[in-house]
Amino acid sequence: MSRIPRRHFFATAGAALAAPHILPASAFGKDGDVAPSERLVLGAIGIGPRGTHVLSCMLAEKDVRFVAICDVQRDRRERVKKMADAKYGNADCAMYRDMFDLLARPDIDCVLIATGDHWHALASILAARAGKDVYSEKPCGITIGLCQALDDTIRRCGRVFQAGTQRRSVPNFQFAVHLARTGKLGKLHTLHASSYYPRNRHDFLPAQPEPPKDECDWDRWLGPCPWRPYNHTYVTGGWRGHDDFDSGATLLDWCAHTVDLCQWANGADGTAPVEFEPSEHNITARYANGVKLIIDFLRQPFGDRSPHYRTELGTCPVRFIGDEAWIEVGDSGGMAVGGTTVGGTSPSRVEALKAEFAAWARASGLDASPHTRNFLDCVKTRAFPAANSRVMRSSHIACHAAALSWILGRKLAFDPAREEFVGDDAANRMRHRALREPWHI
Repeated sequence: MSRIPRRHFFATAGAALAAPHILPASAFGKDGDVAPSERLVLGAIGIGPRGTHVLSCMLAEKDVRFVAICDVQRDRRERVKKMADAKYGNADCAMYRDMFDLLARPDIDCVLIATGDHWHALASILAARAGKDVYSEKPCGITIGLCQALDDTIRRCGRVFQAGTQRRSVPNFQFAVHLARTGKLGKLHTLHASSYYPRNRHDFLPAQPEPPKDECDWDRWLGPCPWRPYNHTYVTGGWRGHDDFDSGATLLDWCAHTVDLCQWANGADGTAPVEFEPSEHNITARYANGVKLIIDFLRQPFGDRSPHYRTELGTCPVRFIGDEAWIEVGDSGGMAVGGTTVGGTSPSRVEALKAEFAAWARASGLDASPHTRNFLDCVKTRAFPAANSRVMRSSHIACHAAALSWILGRKLAFDPAREEFVGDDAANRMRHRALREPWHI
């Protein structure tokens, strides 16, 4: 630096101190604006239909500033940029095809990951290693091993993590768990979790010419999965049901929510059932405390219902049964309740439960706003979110263990402490999958 004459320095400094400094009111958080020091800078990786909904919830928060989108598909990058630029009235949202360019930005505090299922765990791990807090759509890992590695990385890196199992933050589901946990259903003995009917494809769709890399980077879209020829159907959502890309024979599409709620109701966060037995219509599991978990197959996604569930309660229904009463809730925001004791619970008990429910706010299980707000608050406070990595680990592992029992077509014993199957080498090998080079954990 060139030397500044002392007299010139004091003359200019004095003038600067004497001149008025005008700062915008937004710098102090006036009129509802959030001061820059309180804002969270957000980036996103892989935003499709579900990710767009979650991102819209975050964009609505005044303390969030969304600055960058990464997606291997150009049309999705451009769509999200248009959405962000319209929100802020500028053209500042950056677009990236390579997630490492986004993760290298030091100004980004947290990332939303809503890629296809096969990328969730690895993208989350890479983000955590880059010092970012993570909100990841579910299922957060497509194998038991990936769920373990993700939780281990989050804790080792000291990051805040929220799984996109938003029903933990929705009032009617919270109320049902409250009844189960406080004994208002009597002694809990059976949990019902709804699921799609499992499917598990190993075929390839017909090969099509690969598009230009800037239009769709097929190699990066595949990422850690085995290579296969490009087909446009894969990148527009048709990957679902294909074993290389999906989680547990599609079981985790709903079970990541419904089994997770049953785990919570049973006070089983941090553990899992000790046995799983498949049948044509369900998978029956048993916890060490004797509580039974039944994963009921619904014949088609959003289609025919099992007779065990009330259609008016909406998608993703769960039912908790105690020796005095039961409750069922779903995405409609409502509930059904009844008695289960010999001769039936008194009408006054059932009416009391209904009255207590009426005092709770109602909301749809498809609304991610309370869940994203919980994540953002925890990014600031460094507290554990509702669906933190430990919660995710145990509930996802329970789902994967159930799926493997269905895939293998036999009863499996499971050790929750060791997170491995007892006396079944084939099942234990299926806890992990090889990652395609150069991807590794």
